[in-house]
Amino acid sequence: MLRRLIIFAGFVLGTAAVSAPQAAQAPKRAPELQALASLQPGLWQLKQSGSGAADKTICLGDIKQLIQVRHPNNACVRHVIADEPRQSRVYYTCAGAGHAQTTVQVETPRLAQISSQGIVDREPFAVNLEARRIGVCAPGGGGGRGR
Repeated sequence: MLRRLIIFAGFVLGTAAVSAPQAAQAPKRAPELQALASLQPGLWQLKQSGSGAADKTICLGDIKQLIQVRHPNNACVRHVIADEPRQSRVYYTCAGAGHAQTTVQVETPRLAQISSQGIVDREPFAVNLEARRIGVCAPGGGGGRGR
């Protein structure tokens, strides 16, 4: 009986020793969203469905900016709801600026449909956009926002 207890204690201590270095590792980066990974960075045109509003052109170095179309410059916390090869759905919150749920449906590497609704500056919004890649960003565009 004592021998079994010693063997068990050795097993527990060995397991703890193996687990300890893993706990000290840096946290893993959030995985890339499958659907967004298929989209190409560059100059994108956003066209609001059913609206007479002017199209918006933005330079996207990081395609994940399409998730936060109404909170573009905010540092937000994102929670992935669905992650599939052709569709990503994300809920995000931006401290003091609002929150939203966005679905990006990828049709081709240069065309996607974006649906987003939430709160921005204490006001509700709902928007449906067609996002189309129209070229490369101008030199010095660096992935920021365009006109």
